[in-house]
Amino acid sequence: MKKRLVVLTGAGISAESGLKTFRDSDGLWEGYNVMDVATPEAWQRNPALVQEFYNERRKQVLQAEPNAAHLALAKLEENFDVHIITQNIDDLHERAGSSNITHLHGVITLAQSDHNPNLLYPIDGAEIKMGALCELGSQLRPHVVWFGEAVPMIETAATICGEADLFMLVGTSLAVYPAAGLIDFVPAGVKKYIIDPKIPSVGHYQNIVRIEKSATEGMKEVTEVLLSY
Repeated sequence: MKKRLVVLTGAGISAESGLKTFRDSDGLWEGYNVMDVATPEAWQRNPALVQEFYNERRKQVLQAEPNAAHLALAKLEENFDVHIITQNIDDLHERAGSSNITHLHGVITLAQSDHNPNLLYPIDGAEIKMGALCELGSQLRPHVVWFGEAVPMIETAATICGEADLFMLVGTSLAVYPAAGLIDFVPAGVKKYIIDPKIPSVGHYQNIVRIEKSATEGMKEVTEVLLSY
């Protein structure tokens, strides 16, 4: 039986495909204050602005390509039972070929009902138009978990982490909760690989292997280690 490898990925893995993170030094995301484009209040206040912002982000995602780190995770399925939990809203893991992906913060390439978040729809092209309605008659919005909204997949992700034989963090600063708390559900005896150029303080965790490299460089190194088991 294959060992279960649970991988939590963050913005750092997508950054190497050209997708910018929102936690830049100036607190802006593509020139916008995140509170103006990524909260339920922003949507209520100016839905057209929020829609436009995510339409532009979606175009960037569709133009991006999976990088070597995404592809390495997909290839590890040949040797491990790989479960990816991602904080990213892009679909690069899917396009790289990974099979088991839990999106904590939604997927920007899908639309959801403003009335019922469980009603999801494919998007024809890169844009959701204002006036495009769900079957209940409410405006379609991006399938993205905004600041201040519940993270519906967090309990599923915690269960997956609790069943890990190996655990890996790739490109995440452990700064965004509740996702940052998922490492607490990984059994203490499980080896935990952390790949990031700036690894956060993880002093109280056991069996940590720190790899202070980019996602692509770090995945290459960890892959060689894992395949030598």
